[in-house]
Amino acid sequence: MGRFQPGQVRDGIAECLMRGGADGATIGDIEAHMQLAFGEDVPSSSVRSYLQLNTPGKFVRLGRGRYRLADASVPTAPVVGEAALNGTPIFATGKTRLFQADSLEWLAEQPKNSVHGVVTDPPYGLIEYTPMELAKLRAGRGGTWRIPPSFDGHVRAPLPRFTTLTSSELDDLERFFRRFGEILKPVLVPGAHVMVAANPLVSHLVSYALDAAGFERRGEIVRLVTTMRGGDRPKNAHEEFPDISVMPRSNWEPWLLFRKPVEGTVANNLRVWGTGGLRRISDERPFGDVIQSAPTHSKERAIANHPSLKPQAFLRQVVRAILPMGTGTVLDPFAGSGSTLAAAEAVGYSSVGVELDDAYALLAAKSIPLLAALPDRV
Repeated sequence: MGRFQPGQVRDGIAECLMRGGADGATIGDIEAHMQLAFGEDVPSSSVRSYLQLNTPGKFVRLGRGRYRLADASVPTAPVVGEAALNGTPIFATGKTRLFQADSLEWLAEQPKNSVHGVVTDPPYGLIEYTPMELAKLRAGRGGTWRIPPSFDGHVRAPLPRFTTLTSSELDDLERFFRRFGEILKPVLVPGAHVMVAANPLVSHLVSYALDAAGFERRGEIVRLVTTMRGGDRPKNAHEEFPDISVMPRSNWEPWLLFRKPVEGTVANNLRVWGTGGLRRISDERPFGDVIQSAPTHSKERAIANHPSLKPQAFLRQVVRAILPMGTGTVLDPFAGSGSTLAAAEAVGYSSVGVELDDAYALLAAKSIPLLAALPDRV
């Protein structure tokens, strides 16, 4: 038997049962319908699994091996591909759409089971992207952002001060991500993976919150990258304590990996929804949880000057992995300058981004096609 595309089994069952009306159809009828419609046999196990998992929500069991639709409607799961989402994008190019909105409000208005994966770099300190702190950053005044001094002629990127977050602010962070997870979960199809950039100082809070929201923790992706974060001697006491570093020099960045629970087995979930696993690099190489990564190249920063800009070389790898069948829609609910959307465009995926800040939304609209057009190795 050839490989069915995700959604074909579901749609074939729905069409057959719809034609059967109140009398429904048997599993044999459905198999015959699929043979006529697609010229291939469909395994009885695939049909039975889908029917059993969706009874009584979508189907009514009339007797042994016979079912009908619970109502006259086709199952609500969208065909895997470009998601039908509510709202009007402010920018669209290729397979990419960008919305300007508060991400939690936007997510609350989206249809269920419409997004197939998430890759995002959120404001995991929360306060660093408030209008007041962004104004300080853009004026070069710092505030929550630390503006490091130049080092050997290299201008260091601004860094948010996570060590200064109060207990109350840390509690707010945990509540925010739990609420984010609770609103996001219905929008995702079963088996959809969520990959969230974090920081070693706060990643445990984000992880706990997403777990409490009902997601399954699936490990984390380690981005191996040496930055200028950490390794500094005590402030205003460099000469007094020359052999001391206040914190270790950062050589890695955690990306938390979660999954919405699958329906039945992973194999069944892949047949029905096209999700549940991660796309392999090749037949010989699975996707791994440690990725070597250089800091973001100056050519990319010249296109999209965002303080948290991640390199396309890294983003294209993780975005490609998030859709195991290579089809569906990738969401970045904290789009920033659009680098994740650009990576999705570069690998040929449909993607949707949401960004609240006016300046960054405008920047994303300009930078997405330029970043997507860059070669794999800048």
